[in-house]
Amino acid sequence: MRKIILSISIICAGLSLHSCADFLNVDKYFYDMLSVDSAFSKRVYVDGWLANNYDYLGRTNLSPYSSWFQWASDDLVHPDGKSLQQCNYSANNFPNEDFNEHLRRCYECIRKASTFIEKVPECKEMTLEEISDMQGQARFLRAFAYFSLLQTYGPVPLIPEKGLDVSLSYEDLSLPRATFDEVIDFIDNDLAIAARILFPSRAQNNMGRPTRGAALALRARALLFAASPMSNGNKDFYNIRNLDGTVLYNQEYDESKWARAAAAAEDVINLDKYELHIVAPDEKNPYSVTPPEHPVYSHLDFPDGWQNVDPYSSYKYIFDGTIRGSKNPELIFTRTGVEGSHGIQDCWNHKSMPRTSGGGNRIGVTQKMVDTYYMDNGKSIEEAGDYYIKDGFTVTAKEPEMGVGSLFIGANVSKMYGRREPRFYASIAFNGAIWDCESTSKISEKNYQCWYYQDEFNGKEGYKTNLPLTGVGLKKYTNKEDSWSEGGYRTSKTEPTIRYAEILLIHAEALNEITSGKTYTIKTFNDQEVQINRDVVKMRKSMKPIRMRAGLPDFDDATYGDPTNFRAALKRERHIELFTENSFRYFDLRRWKDANIDEAAPLMGCNIDITMANDVRQEYYVPTPVTYIQKVFLPKMYLFPFPQAELKRNVNLTQNPEW
Repeated sequence: MRKIILSISIICAGLSLHSCADFLNVDKYFYDMLSVDSAFSKRVYVDGWLANNYDYLGRTNLSPYSSWFQWASDDLVHPDGKSLQQCNYSANNFPNEDFNEHLRRCYECIRKASTFIEKVPECKEMTLEEISDMQGQARFLRAFAYFSLLQTYGPVPLIPEKGLDVSLSYEDLSLPRATFDEVIDFIDNDLAIAARILFPSRAQNNMGRPTRGAALALRARALLFAASPMSNGNKDFYNIRNLDGTVLYNQEYDESKWARAAAAAEDVINLDKYELHIVAPDEKNPYSVTPPEHPVYSHLDFPDGWQNVDPYSSYKYIFDGTIRGSKNPELIFTRTGVEGSHGIQDCWNHKSMPRTSGGGNRIGVTQKMVDTYYMDNGKSIEEAGDYYIKDGFTVTAKEPEMGVGSLFIGANVSKMYGRREPRFYASIAFNGAIWDCESTSKISEKNYQCWYYQDEFNGKEGYKTNLPLTGVGLKKYTNKEDSWSEGGYRTSKTEPTIRYAEILLIHAEALNEITSGKTYTIKTFNDQEVQINRDVVKMRKSMKPIRMRAGLPDFDDATYGDPTNFRAALKRERHIELFTENSFRYFDLRRWKDANIDEAAPLMGCNIDITMANDVRQEYYVPTPVTYIQKVFLPKMYLFPFPQAELKRNVNLTQNPEW
């Protein structure tokens, strides 16, 4: 009989989601060491156990939601990402303790969730509906943790749901990796069950707890990952095996996986609960954008056009705290209480704001990302011809020649930043961008034009590189009131962990990958059968609202009709729309098997060694490699290595190849 090890410290009244991180002191993560009957005898204990489980969700070293992987792709540069960018890490030497903690914390979350699911029905102080909802929350948390592991390491061990017999030897307790499909099926099943029993909505003070829509949305994200080239018939992964020779990735391509992902996205869409966040034009708002005249879209309301949409504010307000998360119809799920070094405020907001405003001034956006954004007429810079002005500078602020950019561009700014789409101005701090900083008490720091030229306060000073290493910064998570300077404050912001735009993009991408003429019969989360095929009408219905919200013309029939053309358009749209969110770019390039191309090229930016002098300043904008980071990509970097210490603990765990 197992010994009971239980330490409960009830020190909190009015327990909230993350208020008792140490409510239950449980040391081990791989084995269920507890007899927990007493822990589920009272409602307050049950609340405490579940709240403790959410603490693991809130820890930002659940890797897809950590900034570390954001710094490791091709669109952002930060000094902290140097080791990842250059592959200066190994199973014995990780760039940060977060990576050693990731595996342990995920399995703690999984084990506690499994115990909760099994034991919570024993609580007599709760209704059946409350018990079911709480079990649904625990299933969501368990699936969230498994998916985080799967994205990072590939196939991982699946822990028996009712724990392990600790009377067994350590070697017998060691578990081999499950196959990729087994892990995905487990996640799929957990989330489908969760969606059937979770409450459909939450009170405002519980917005960090998942709903039916959140479970379905995470399920769609996971199934898209499973359908993608890295995990679906990837011959390059033939040597990822267990000790008994079991191949962990199915070597045969299965197109029906795309249909499963499309059906999962439709499950979310068919809830008819979520919609894209839009803001109406407001003549009192100096940043209210009206897109260039279009013969159709300028005269139709959303989602058929943009007549009643301010594209800049509609997008910007999602991230800068202007709209509360509880009021945002696009928000499906958010991790609440995520602060510290990797929270939006400290990670994104502080690290991106200029030193003038008390910020870290270190996040750089690559030239590749700058060039990814469309012009305000919907053309790419490659298609724009003379409409894209490469040379020259504005003379005054608000020059009409700058198109949509005239609202955001002051004097002496490179014209290459003019005439861009509204999401560009909502996200990118180009050289000479205006930072409002309305809350600071220092008048000189309000409406400040920030320059990254050499010898400027926010630029390179001698050998000091306290600036964005690309010479282009980030503004996506900055509110006009924000300042870290004297008297300043920052608006509260909501992490968009899952939002509806992602679901629409998942739906369009998955449908596009189905062979024309083929139809698949797929079961929904509640076991209803649906027919899924490459339906261009459905693809357009998902993609067009995102384009209209952005103030950009919809793609033409030729793009929708050709899978190759639409795939390229989808990848670009996803890169822009979801830029800096949830490490999407890092994991997208891997699941598409594009990382060996996109991440192998040098990181490019502006020439930060050029001053503001009139005779040389044009040279600042010549694309220049970021010399501080020598970007590399090796095939082994598609998956992360298991820590060597974990391989010693679990003798049946196999390492990913070449690590």
